[in-house]
Amino acid sequence: MINVRRSQDRGLADHGWLHSQHSFSFAEYYDPAHMGVGNLRVINEDRIAPGTGFGTHGHRDMEIVSLVLSGELAHKDSLGNGTVIRPHEVQRMTAGTGVRHSEFNHSEHGHTHFLQIWLLPKAEGLTPGYEQKAFDPAAQRGRLQVVAEPQGRDGAIGLNADARLSLGRFDGVESLTVPLDTNRLGYVFVVRGQVQVNGHALGAGDAATLDGEAQLTLSQGQDAEVLVFDLAR
Repeated sequence: MINVRRSQDRGLADHGWLHSQHSFSFAEYYDPAHMGVGNLRVINEDRIAPGTGFGTHGHRDMEIVSLVLSGELAHKDSLGNGTVIRPHEVQRMTAGTGVRHSEFNHSEHGHTHFLQIWLLPKAEGLTPGYEQKAFDPAAQRGRLQVVAEPQGRDGAIGLNADARLSLGRFDGVESLTVPLDTNRLGYVFVVRGQVQVNGHALGAGDAATLDGEAQLTLSQGQDAEVLVFDLAR
């Protein structure tokens, strides 16, 4: 079964300095039909205005993954990390027993556009942690590159959750078919462009949940970038 959710059907929060689209229930947006998929709980597509950002706030017992699509995101946390996340980089923060952090766009002109992803961790009370890596987009052409997974194999970020995140880029004749474990859940989020997901046409911000599907086929891309999740139920 494939369930497609269109970009325009997502929740929306516009705070002036922050424009955020919520794939699942978050903050003041609540939809009991969209609480998450498996152990994936949040995908927020955020745009932060120049010179603004999220002040210091806390998280617990969550794996938080951030992907910057354009601009830069300055991160500081109670673990002593002070970094800047740029396009083609992936950041993972294990909130565990508790972390406080801030995220700002220090640019005087351009917005920061990024995805904020929350996954349920493998256990509560984990030791807080942080990891950030850059990934070559050329390695994602016509294929899926694993960027986060539990063992951190082959250069991926280590993830304290039963999930695997991959990025792929498809344009023109580029296509890919990969097998899926029908005991798990697949989820495809289109970051940009357009692409066919098992024959369904999706555009930027659209997503598809794959439940019981034996394979995933990505084809007919038009400058498409996709984020693919392999999730525990």
